[in-house]
Amino acid sequence: MTRSVRIDNRLSRRQLLAATGLGALALGTLLAPQHAAAADAAWPSKPIRLIVPYPPGGSSDIIARAISVQLGTALKQTVIVDNRPGASGNMGADFVAKANDGHTLLLCDVGALAIAPSVYTKLGFDPSKDLRGVTMLAYSPHMLVVHPSVPANNLQELVALSKTKELNFAVTALGSAPHLAAVAVQQATGAKWTYIPYKGGSQSVADTIAGQTDLTMNGMLATLPHVQSGKLKVLALSKGTRMPLLANVPTLAEQGMKGFESGTWQGVLMPVGTPPAVIAKVNAVLTGIIRSPEVRERLVSQGAEVRTMSPTEFSSFFETERKRWAEVVVKGNVKLD
Repeated sequence: MTRSVRIDNRLSRRQLLAATGLGALALGTLLAPQHAAAADAAWPSKPIRLIVPYPPGGSSDIIARAISVQLGTALKQTVIVDNRPGASGNMGADFVAKANDGHTLLLCDVGALAIAPSVYTKLGFDPSKDLRGVTMLAYSPHMLVVHPSVPANNLQELVALSKTKELNFAVTALGSAPHLAAVAVQQATGAKWTYIPYKGGSQSVADTIAGQTDLTMNGMLATLPHVQSGKLKVLALSKGTRMPLLANVPTLAEQGMKGFESGTWQGVLMPVGTPPAVIAKVNAVLTGIIRSPEVRERLVSQGAEVRTMSPTEFSSFFETERKRWAEVVVKGNVKLD
């Protein structure tokens, strides 16, 4: 006698849910790249705010206005340059770190941003955790300049003068990269001066030109025109080697500060929650713009060098700068509320 065998094709509720869940997970995995691509293609969906956390006229502002029109054209959206100065650039950076509209970018001095966690005891955001680097754009060394009436023509003469006469140093902002560079000069040479804080490089330069202060350090983009016009006298560049544009101006390294280099590193960042596809898209667009002959030649003629980075390279650079300046902060006992 042949025994019949019954096969039960029914699934238990648990088996059905498990199978459905696995299927949904697999489908989600397959569709994820498509969703990312769709989000990338749809972005930007409204005007973009390019936050510059300093007053108009400084290095970051100059670069922001040099690229904003082309950025808007490439992304097919209006790009609004929004100056939000305050607290050495930290107010504007904090604003971007907490932005949740997906269309807010920060263009700033990356060195100053890297210094902030070491200098400020009360910082409302963490640059490493709350912001993501998109790309570096340009670098320009700091220029150590004095009012033409100051009787010093090199670093050694300036240091000697500072020990016999009170000198007022116009610092772009307490805790900024130029401030820490000046502190490094003091540590290396024994120079003495009093810091007069400002809200940005353009204001500190203006007061030095007017003779309200004796000297300052600032990026070349905002300072070179005044040196060329004779309104300021340059004593040194904070670069490893001399620049063809100013071949007769010695570096700080040549004048006793071996290996020293500082400057303004302008870069773009976005909030940490920004999708990687959007970060990659902005990186590609900005890299193309800043490397274009028109923009490159404009920046080079003003003393800046185009320097681009991938988001990964940017992050690595940022952490290196943060560690580097933290040592200067500790040694110089620089702390701000």
